[in-house]
Amino acid sequence: MKTFELLLRDNLHSETIPDVVSFVGEDASGSFGILPDHARLLTSLVFGLARFRTAADNWHYLAMPGAILSFDHNVLNLNTRRYLLGDSYEDMSRALLEKLAEEEETLRELKQSLHHIESNVLRQMLEMNKADAGLYE
Repeated sequence: MKTFELLLRDNLHSETIPDVVSFVGEDASGSFGILPDHARLLTSLVFGLARFRTAADNWHYLAMPGAILSFDHNVLNLNTRRYLLGDSYEDMSRALLEKLAEEEETLRELKQSLHHIESNVLRQMLEMNKADAGLYE
């Protein structure tokens, strides 16, 4: 049985998974699959789940906030900010939804903080403008 190697990398660690027989992911054009000896490929995966099957006939799931995928000479490279790897679709789906909720909350807090900073800068500029106007009276 022909196989390929999967190299997973995020900003904390990397791991190599040998004997992969198929990979299913999704980019902006939709879902696609990769088998051994696939043509060279470079694409950007969307936020979500991908899956791959090993020669032992086990499916494994990857939850990612997007990734850069490259395939060349039977080596599939996935580079992402972080990923979660597991054997249960339900567990990975739940983890992905939790991570999405965390990121949405962080984004909301960031927007709120930015709004607060903008308000303070505007207030300080108005005060400086009033002070400057007082110099010319």
